[in-house]
Amino acid sequence: MAIKVFQHYLHLPLALLACIEGGLFLAAPYLAVMLRFQSRDLAALESLVGPIMPRALLFAGITMIAMTAMGLYNSRQRTRLLGLLTRIAAALLSAALLTAVVYYLIPGLFFGRGALGYTIGTAFAGTAIARIIFDRIVDDELFKRCILVYGSGRRAESIAKLRRRSDRRGFRVVGYLPAEGDEHGLLSPELCANVTGSLLAYCEEHSVDEIVVAMDDRRRGFPMEQLLECRLEGVEVIELVTFLERETGKVRLDVLNPSWMIFSDGFRQGRIHGFLERLFDVAASLLLLTVSLPVMALTIVAIKVEEGLRAPILYGQMRVGQYGRAFRLLKFRSMRTDAESAGTPIWAAKDDTRVTRVGAFIRKTRCDELPQIINVLRGEMSFVGPRPERPEFVSQLNERIPYYRERHSIKPGLTGWAQLCYPYGSSEQDATEKLQYDLFYVKNHSPLFYLAIVIQTVEVIVWGKGAR
Repeated sequence: MAIKVFQHYLHLPLALLACIEGGLFLAAPYLAVMLRFQSRDLAALESLVGPIMPRALLFAGITMIAMTAMGLYNSRQRTRLLGLLTRIAAALLSAALLTAVVYYLIPGLFFGRGALGYTIGTAFAGTAIARIIFDRIVDDELFKRCILVYGSGRRAESIAKLRRRSDRRGFRVVGYLPAEGDEHGLLSPELCANVTGSLLAYCEEHSVDEIVVAMDDRRRGFPMEQLLECRLEGVEVIELVTFLERETGKVRLDVLNPSWMIFSDGFRQGRIHGFLERLFDVAASLLLLTVSLPVMALTIVAIKVEEGLRAPILYGQMRVGQYGRAFRLLKFRSMRTDAESAGTPIWAAKDDTRVTRVGAFIRKTRCDELPQIINVLRGEMSFVGPRPERPEFVSQLNERIPYYRERHSIKPGLTGWAQLCYPYGSSEQDATEKLQYDLFYVKNHSPLFYLAIVIQTVEVIVWGKGAR
């Protein structure tokens, strides 16, 4: 089951797990101080180290952000136990470093390195135990919506074809109800529902929470009165595209129609959101530029050492930005200078022979993209948005992929929803898949969603996801 908070969908089991772990992180400093000083008298302990609650709130807040950054609240996370423990350890170590920085900036919050060490240890043990127990005790079926799919043809088949566990985490199909005008033979007969009485009676008998309208042809026999009766009795009625958007985190092109984009909730371009986004872009760019200067300097030296003093450092390439305007995207050069000597644009490929040794490393670590901070400061890009493509590719994709132009209604970004959910794209098919995630972000983008993507991008950088 997914709930929507500020245009961002959260899976209920993961939200519950986050609340449990947030409580553990809040309690960890209290337990740590008791262990450190071998006392249960909180009043005496606070007279010794100072108020514990501000420190607990600080630690819990930073740790929750670090856990999110390591992908530990991502519904698509499929890491096994050892990998899970590694991510928890990385999150807590990162939280400890950030907490130490805050202690340095605000000395009044400091309560001892020993107490901080105990806090990290108790938080790790508590989180590991909570994860194991939660995974074994909490049944996902408890949080799943029971849905009835009204339709059994081509559009309804798009639900039956969902194979990933993360895509089916929020619902359980009671059955597929054949409708007039559906293509027959696409679904096996045992999946189809047999409604002999009223639709409402069937829903009550099978505890249906939601009806997904997935008819191939709504103009033929649309059950208006029956659906209205169900809706008035508390059974949710939802359209197929909206259902798939909620459950898969993307806008499915194969079932999308223009009227849905016109009338559905979302696709807002508010001035306040634009101002806050630009404010964050400028502040974060200046901070990142300052922090990354040593890394950029080392990258420049490495390029010069490998290819000579006359070798160009930066590579400027025309890309398509907001409203289709072209701009020059800056990157550290990771390929040979003759990478496109024939003059024809070529998609980047896995193990591309045009990539230099230094280029392979800076691509893997994403250091090649640091000069794009300048593009963000210029206002040509944002931190979060669809990845900008080359004009030559965009002109082809506009003709071949429906709704591709719509991704240019917002600024392109250094990172984005598509980059988090889909690996590196290097073909027209990949562009089609990534477009579905880009449209989801264009439709649902908000300050909270923006910040969530920025935080989760840390996981991509740390674990090298999608780099090529």
